[in-house]
Amino acid sequence: MPTGDDGGAKPSKPGRGAKAKAGDRGDYDNVRQAREWMCRHFYDIRAFGAVMTTGVNCGQVRGPAQITFARSIDAITPLEFAITRKSVTTEADAAKQINKLDEETKTRFGTITGTIGRKSTVPYALYRCSGFVNPYLAKDTGFSDDDLRMLWEVLKGPMWEIDRSASRGLMCTRGLYVFEHDSPLGNAPAHELFTRVQVEPLGQNAAPRSFREYEPRIKVDEAGLPTGVTLYKVVG
Repeated sequence: MPTGDDGGAKPSKPGRGAKAKAGDRGDYDNVRQAREWMCRHFYDIRAFGAVMTTGVNCGQVRGPAQITFARSIDAITPLEFAITRKSVTTEADAAKQINKLDEETKTRFGTITGTIGRKSTVPYALYRCSGFVNPYLAKDTGFSDDDLRMLWEVLKGPMWEIDRSASRGLMCTRGLYVFEHDSPLGNAPAHELFTRVQVEPLGQNAAPRSFREYEPRIKVDEAGLPTGVTLYKVVG
């Protein structure tokens, strides 16, 4: 759900006119105003975009900030754990899980068969992903330089520190490299710049268990950057 960024105060909602479907020109202004209101009040919408066509029709927003799916440097080793719950919480569970019934008292006794839950985990892996910020879409949604700086700050660590989960283990950011262009159209293709940051895999039969194993294999080529491109090491 969208997260407000106005210090906790609940903003007023867009006008009821925005409920009209954008089926003709007369409805266009209502949808546009609702869309602008959502971008103005919610960081995640003006940053990453959203499709908001249910209920109050706020249209669609193409977010300027996009992050790809992450991929591990080496093959991962997924493990699965099982846990058995040896208790019952309802009469229906008791009828299914307790294997003996006292015919006189109609109470159940004996061994509880239990229920099994499963959890998958990866002992360790180093993942890499890429991100992009489109200045033209940023202008359209109101995504500012301050918003961009906030994104870098969050990616540095707070996004993990305040959202810990046993299912994700101890996740953290180990490297964050930002290529800044002085032209909104870009001064060099993104894929060429990304090849300047390389992480050498440990090998086909490797079983990495810590970041220390990868540290000497990370290479960042800062020499001969294209004109108009600046490389910032935010983390790493």
